[in-house]
Amino acid sequence: MDKKIISTGAIFGMLAIILGAFGAHALKKVLSIEELSAFETGVKYQMYHALFLVLIGTINELSQKAKKTIYYLVVVGVIFFSGSIYLLATNNLTSFDFKVIGFITPVGGLLLIVAWGVLFMNFLKKK
Repeated sequence: MDKKIISTGAIFGMLAIILGAFGAHALKKVLSIEELSAFETGVKYQMYHALFLVLIGTINELSQKAKKTIYYLVVVGVIFFSGSIYLLATNNLTSFDFKVIGFITPVGGLLLIVAWGVLFMNFLKKK
């Protein structure tokens, strides 16, 4: 499971760098300052959680069950939170109105918060 967690963190990290560069260069010309700022927020949170996954994969004190729980919370959380932000920030570039999926952004954020909470609770239980 550790290899899967660290690998996913590495992939999320690489994608965050790619998307950040894409936003800074290609999207800078077509998005408003507010839209670009939102896009950058998605990139930042994706990178934070990429690093979080790498950390989780290297912590030996966590049980595999806790790691697996955190892993799935983070993966779905990043997809919902950052993914929806990317789509909402670039909404005016497509013919589909992504505002209908806006409700999943806070759901993704909640999943990310719960993942950190699982880490916290697991370390509180340690003797």
